[in-house]
Amino acid sequence: MWQEGMMTTQNQRISTMSHLCFLCQRCSQPLKLNHSMEPSQEPGALMLISAQGETRETQEGGPPSKDEANFENLQDGAFCRTPHPPSGGMSWNYSNFTLLGRLEPRRSLDSIQKTIRDNFDILSGEREVDHPLCVDCTDYLLEVLDIELAITESDVQNYKRYLETREWKSEDEREMLQEKLKGLELEEARLLQEVAEVEKNQERVPADLEAAQAETKMLEQQEKQYWKDYSKLKWQQLELHEELSSVEMRLQYAQIQWNQLEKTDVFNAAFKIWQDGPLTIINNFRLGCLPTVPVCWSEINAAWGQTALLLLALANTIGLEFQRYRLIPCGNHFYLRSLIDDCAELPLFSSGKQNVFLHNKFDQAMTAFLDCVQQFKEAAERGESGLCLPYKIDVKKGLMEDPGSSSGFYSIRTHLNTEEDWTKALKFMLINFKCSLTWVSLRYGGK
Repeated sequence: MWQEGMMTTQNQRISTMSHLCFLCQRCSQPLKLNHSMEPSQEPGALMLISAQGETRETQEGGPPSKDEANFENLQDGAFCRTPHPPSGGMSWNYSNFTLLGRLEPRRSLDSIQKTIRDNFDILSGEREVDHPLCVDCTDYLLEVLDIELAITESDVQNYKRYLETREWKSEDEREMLQEKLKGLELEEARLLQEVAEVEKNQERVPADLEAAQAETKMLEQQEKQYWKDYSKLKWQQLELHEELSSVEMRLQYAQIQWNQLEKTDVFNAAFKIWQDGPLTIINNFRLGCLPTVPVCWSEINAAWGQTALLLLALANTIGLEFQRYRLIPCGNHFYLRSLIDDCAELPLFSSGKQNVFLHNKFDQAMTAFLDCVQQFKEAAERGESGLCLPYKIDVKKGLMEDPGSSSGFYSIRTHLNTEEDWTKALKFMLINFKCSLTWVSLRYGGK
């Protein structure tokens, strides 16, 4: 009865192990069994069958030994630890199973006992294994072991060479190495001291870092303010540069104008005298009139005003002060003031209504003006570069002398005079003024 019950139990276990699968202890991947094995003959089943056969032989000879009893307990314990799923299906946890070598159906009792002892050591925790493994993990494990073996062999060779070299070292070399060792130890001590100092300084690093960060923040603010001030000053510089360029351009233009003005003769520019047939023109005003060329008295008065203004400018240029008369400029109503006849005013203009047969103030004014012209001529003739006029003046008679003419003299007055002679006398006077302009420009133009 006992033998039949045990065989029934073993058959149940073998049928259960036909559904087992094992996991790799490294990558946790399911292991694939060898196809040469039949589904019903898995390693666990083979082991159990072999154990059953040996048990039968033992029973025939007598009661089971202590090792066989331990084997049965091991098998019972292994299967008892396997939990059943709550759903009633069959699910197993195989983390406690370990394959040790290839199990054959026919094995000796010694091999079975050795296997049982190894399993007992593994279950009791006295031995650690990393089986089972898949093919890839096994290859990787072999490569690692080969590398470790190569390293170990290299270390062994180095140790052998060192031992051989040590035997060859002399006493002097050993002492030298000892001294070098002491020096290295001192260096190590110094470095350790430096490390200690660095560790002490490291405690101050957070505070220094915080101070540095605060200083950096302050410097960043200062830099922003600096760039703002720089941009403002740069803008001001550009504005001032533009203003300076404008001033330089205006100065350059003013310098050009100044150079042109220096080359310009102010008298020739201000007073232009030329001839138009028998008439003489000063600043576009005709001085004199003819029966064939009538000229209005307003134009003649304006011409007399420009002529008197020219004489006053020439006298001021050479520093002349007239003795008997003073010229009073007043446009086309120019007049002279007598300094010897109770400051009588002599108008150098006319309306054309005076009587040519009477001695009038207009004639007196023209005669007084001719006196002033003679004073200027006498003052200009003094010195090395004296003035030389082409027409002579007779102040007392009020005449202009023409050296190249047979008639000789022409009166500047209208009293008992013709328009042709009066106009010719005025023409000679203006020609003298034109020569005076040239002389003054050459002598006083630089001043």
